Amino acid sequence: MGLIIYLILVVLWIAGLWKIFEKAGHPGWAAIIPIYNIFIVTKIAGKEWWWLLLMLIPFVNIVILIVLYLAVSQKFGKGPGFAVGMVFLPFIFALILGFGDAEYQESAT
Repeated sequence: MGLIIYLILVVLWIAGLWKIFEKAGHPGWAAIIPIYNIFIVTKIAGKEWWWLLLMLIPFVNIVILIVLYLAVSQKFGKGPGFAVGMVFLPFIFALILGFGDAEYQESAT
């Protein structure tokens, strides 16, 4: 039963990421490629490519993930509260961001 719930959450997360990537002008299929999807998230967040390397360092990756989610939230016109939601319930907040009416603003900081 736990495996089924896990698989459902993974599918929801991928669906949300797919739509987020498309809204930001990147290919949606990148959501299903491990590590490359993190690279695309760094690009959407407006960070340099080497942030991907920071995501591979244990414990540092937690801080970097929070910073990336804050930046992605800002790029879509959302506040820090939304970023907190993305940290704790990413499969739900990715769906809200991807399928909602939020638009990607490349110039947002």
